[in-house]
Amino acid sequence: MLLSVKTKLDLNSQQRVLMAKHAGISRFTYNWGLATWTELYKSGFKPNHLMLKKFFNNEVKPALAWIKEKGICQKITEFAFEHLGTAFKNFFDGKSKYPKFKRKHGKASFTINAGGKPIPVGGKRFKLPTIGWVRTHEGIVHAETKSITISECAGDWYISYSYEQPSVVTSKSVSVVGADVGIKFLVTLSTGVVFANPKARDKALVKLRSQQRQLSKKVPGSNRYKKQRLRVATTSRRVANIRLDATHKSTTYISKNHAVIVPYGS
Repeated sequence: MLLSVKTKLDLNSQQRVLMAKHAGISRFTYNWGLATWTELYKSGFKPNHLMLKKFFNNEVKPALAWIKEKGICQKITEFAFEHLGTAFKNFFDGKSKYPKFKRKHGKASFTINAGGKPIPVGGKRFKLPTIGWVRTHEGIVHAETKSITISECAGDWYISYSYEQPSVVTSKSVSVVGADVGIKFLVTLSTGVVFANPKARDKALVKLRSQQRQLSKKVPGSNRYKKQRLRVATTSRRVANIRLDATHKSTTYISKNHAVIVPYGS
């Protein structure tokens, strides 16, 4: 059974700068690949991410000293091209629109690995490849993973990864259950169990609108604009976390107590 973990990192100022550098290199590599792919395609060629990665590593990367700076994991460029390849595959399969360039102030993230070796994680302190020792705000299960993604949200950095764990069969109180997803209630089960809808956005709407109005009055790029933008992002993150928490609690309960889910109600 494959389990996923995402938790907040407890970083010092130097580590935050290092994470931002990794995310910047990942964004630069992805955007370079997208621009080159587009130009080659317009010229009649049929590029792929492996071709672009090989050219980038042999011709472009050696001239960019800042990518090879001490403390920078070189695997981030490899994963940037893999993500680009996935984006184009989804586009060609009709699953998504044409890939877009990553913005500097958009969602920052990057992926690393240990060259195929397993990465041990666990507790509140562990070592990342090249980056070194980092701390988390909460203890996590000791395990091994093949790759790790680090992302930024509202000024905070998070680590996410997947690991394998033996499947555990739990006894089901009711094998088959009907589930009705609604607006007033998040989920209503045929057994009578009801999960309330937290309506996080409705409760935070007044505060969010006020913060967005204040943001619109600030000069883009100024320090006040950046601070207010962070306030808006923090409020939005809290809304998303409340929603996600409610979803996780309801789905965990259902999966532990029922084997089959069918539509219920009208």
